[in-house]
Amino acid sequence: MLSVLITIYNYNLLPLVREIHKQCTDLGIEFEILTQDDASNSIHNLENEKINLLSNCSYVSLEKNVGYRENKNILVSQSKYENLIILDGDCVLPFPNFIKNYVDQIPDYEVVYGGRIHAKKAPSNQQLLRWKYGKFMEDQTVDQRNQHIYRATLFNNTLIKKSVFNQIKFDSSFKKYGNDDTLFSFELQKMNAKIKHIHNPVQHDDIDTNTVYVEKTKHSLENLFQLYQKQLITYDYSKMLRLTSKLHSLKITYLLAFFYSIFGKIIETHLKGNHPTLFVFNVFRLTYFSKIYIK
Repeated sequence: MLSVLITIYNYNLLPLVREIHKQCTDLGIEFEILTQDDASNSIHNLENEKINLLSNCSYVSLEKNVGYRENKNILVSQSKYENLIILDGDCVLPFPNFIKNYVDQIPDYEVVYGGRIHAKKAPSNQQLLRWKYGKFMEDQTVDQRNQHIYRATLFNNTLIKKSVFNQIKFDSSFKKYGNDDTLFSFELQKMNAKIKHIHNPVQHDDIDTNTVYVEKTKHSLENLFQLYQKQLITYDYSKMLRLTSKLHSLKITYLLAFFYSIFGKIIETHLKGNHPTLFVFNVFRLTYFSKIYIK
């Protein structure tokens, strides 16, 4: 009936799997939980091995790193049920009825997205940037997500038909972090997939440091431009592409790129410090993307 697929990298997944296993068992449904570490060689793997002791559960640690996207593709190919719940391993479940909320949607859906939330406080000042962006920019209510049902669909917490997933799959040719959800959801829009948004969030738990997130943001913006350049998405599907395209028509992107060339290091130093602000982060994203755009 239900395959729960969880990818991880250097993270203790056992508590999450135990909770999902309990919820599935209490519901009395047929299920499997497949988990896979992407060759992190982590000290957490000793704990994660205990997942194999749970009924209908599997944990594998890959010997060679395949990347976030291919890791998910592999688990889908190994799953035996049509109904898939795809999760990132760095989350916790806020609700004891998480699985039931998805099972209730199975009779009439192709894709269901439950959403994501962040804790009320950042774990530390050195994780403040990622937490702020998640809390104030990414976390959305069902009503907010329903305004853009495709663009608002991520794959950190998603119920999807295996037959639908296999028509798209994640494009593993992109090796850098970011915007894999953008391409996947764009393909869902093209095929007019039936998407439903519900309030069934996971809480993002493994928050990147400010330094790591600045570098990941660069990679994400580079990926976004490649998607556009290769005509895999249209410019109007992304807020950043729409804005930059408009600014470029007004010749403003050249000024923004120049601004980054002069002040980029100062901006990044601020963002990697203990008091990063979202305003400066958005300036950083726009100026850095402008630099990429005009190359």
